[in-house]
Amino acid sequence: MNIAKVDLNLLKTFEALHDESSASRAALRLGVTQSAISAGLRRLREVYGDQLFVRTGRGLAPTLRANQLKPVISEALDRCRQSLAMISPDNLHYQGRSVVLGLSDDFEIAYGRRLMEAIAQRLPKLRVIFRQTHSQIVGAALLDRSLDLAITAGGFAERRLSRQVLGEGDYRCLVDPHSLEPGQQGISLEEFVTREHVLVSSGGFIGITDEGLAAQGLSRQVCASTSHFAALPFLLKGSQAVATIPGHAAEAIADMTGLRVLPCPLALPRYPVELGWRTQAQLDPMLLKVREAISASFTWPPSAC
Repeated sequence: MNIAKVDLNLLKTFEALHDESSASRAALRLGVTQSAISAGLRRLREVYGDQLFVRTGRGLAPTLRANQLKPVISEALDRCRQSLAMISPDNLHYQGRSVVLGLSDDFEIAYGRRLMEAIAQRLPKLRVIFRQTHSQIVGAALLDRSLDLAITAGGFAERRLSRQVLGEGDYRCLVDPHSLEPGQQGISLEEFVTREHVLVSSGGFIGITDEGLAAQGLSRQVCASTSHFAALPFLLKGSQAVATIPGHAAEAIADMTGLRVLPCPLALPRYPVELGWRTQAQLDPMLLKVREAISASFTWPPSAC
């Protein structure tokens, strides 16, 4: 297909459909009618010789070819946006643009609101999309361009990625205060092992706490596991169980729910918290501003927002 015969506005339609999974939402995003989006999709299907998006019970799902095209098309559009930013570097309006920030829900719970406010100050009207990730998959997600930036405890060793250390994390215990004795301010290792535990893990079986206990010839009883930190208040309230989680998440959850944060009686290693991005994208003026906003807002430990 000769590019001279292709309306390049179709690429904006493709990007909106892929991001929104809905013709109506894509129309709202681009400020056009839904019929214009439908017409654009028909032309896109002719250009690429593929259905690209198929209707499901939850909207429009991309085909394999659409997923292959997405990073190429988004990169091309981002280069165009960068060229416009070069002639207007002080442009303060980012209406219609978005940044995809990968992070696990413990960071989203503890820092999400603060990041929203810091980014909004520097980049008005920019939409921040928080997307779940973790250190084992974050590198691939950045390289395939499903993420623009990411905050994790590592995972940025690939040579095509750059990183910046934002801080250092630790682990603390979270319990229902009604499970403690009056005036109790801590928990002994003996009581820690005796209590049942709620594990937060993507795998659901072994966590860093089990590794620390095993080093001392100890073990624990896990009564439940979840992949979401946000579920902990509902799992811990009214129980004797304890959850050992990153300190920033423990403080944020306790502040909102009335659960109690206690020092962890088990010596667990601290870990670096890092911001990562594709090295190739580091000159994008928008992403530079977002990185500055993240760095400025990421104090350690977090104070109440």
